[in-house]
Amino acid sequence: MTGLRTPLTDLIGIEHPVVQTGMGWVAGPRLVAGTAEAGGLGILASATMTYEELEAAVAKTKSLTSKPFGVNIRADATDARQRVDLLIREGVKVASFALAPKQELIAVLKEAGVVVIPSIGAAKHAKKVASWGADAVIVQGGEGGGHTGPVATTLLLPSVLDAVDIPVVAAGGFYDGRGLAAALAYGAAGVAMGTRFLLTQESTVPDSVKQEYLARGLQDTTVSVKVDGMPHRVLNTELVDRLEHSGQVRGLTAAVGNALKFKKMTGMKWSNIVRDGLAMKKTKDLTWSQVIMAANTPMLLRAGLVEGNTQAGVLASGQVVGLLEDLPTCKELIDSIVADAVARIEEMSKLPG
Repeated sequence: MTGLRTPLTDLIGIEHPVVQTGMGWVAGPRLVAGTAEAGGLGILASATMTYEELEAAVAKTKSLTSKPFGVNIRADATDARQRVDLLIREGVKVASFALAPKQELIAVLKEAGVVVIPSIGAAKHAKKVASWGADAVIVQGGEGGGHTGPVATTLLLPSVLDAVDIPVVAAGGFYDGRGLAAALAYGAAGVAMGTRFLLTQESTVPDSVKQEYLARGLQDTTVSVKVDGMPHRVLNTELVDRLEHSGQVRGLTAAVGNALKFKKMTGMKWSNIVRDGLAMKKTKDLTWSQVIMAANTPMLLRAGLVEGNTQAGVLASGQVVGLLEDLPTCKELIDSIVADAVARIEEMSKLPG
């Protein structure tokens, strides 16, 4: 099929300017390899993996595809450098970061030939990481799922494009060819999608949970600060409603319990958890109560997205969920998006000048 060559496809060596984001508990080897084989960029989510699990996930992904893929790393994790070394050793093409990585970490990756693509939420952050040597950035508007900001993609994207000269990937509210064509018209080098890829055949999210997403409308998400102390866009559920009406003490008590569960599941030492908390407090400028609340996120998401327990779990979701009605394969999804975008761009070129 006819493709779309952009600075993003040239930078990474992929066929299509479509990125599958590193969603915790969702973006595993099957989804990442499915995206890569379809010509897009799949990104493994490592924040919810131990180092050993990440090692196994990279090996599994490489066994499923020989095409480029990426790994998302928490820049404030105590073992971030060890994970970076793993990426370099295994020849992973892209390092993605949810927070701005330190300048020296970017230098190490770039020296090894790894493409560095942080996710940012403001033009000033894009300028900072660009000055440090980042190769591209992903910018997510307020429509996006998970941790998100207050500014819509239609305003945030042009502000970032005006601020930097590196490729900018647009995220938040994208799901079809119209969106890709629009993002390219703004000047973006591609689009990144989370919720749309969560609802594919290769996604390992339980089918019952996928049906829960498909049944939702445009008004069925909430930006809550009660999940982990930071703005987090999730599906409206009874649990979220209870959290929204709960007091701070109840939230902190739940967070401490979830921290204990996460420690047991991952085998992390208390010393590592404390160091991670200190790093998070410093890099995100959080209060201690927010740091403790952050322990809620991995376990509440795991309950919903892995165990399928929508009564005890939280389901991160972009507003775009209200427009999704099917469960395509990654190839069907990417092929249809690119074909539609190409057709729309060709139609626009025929407009009278």
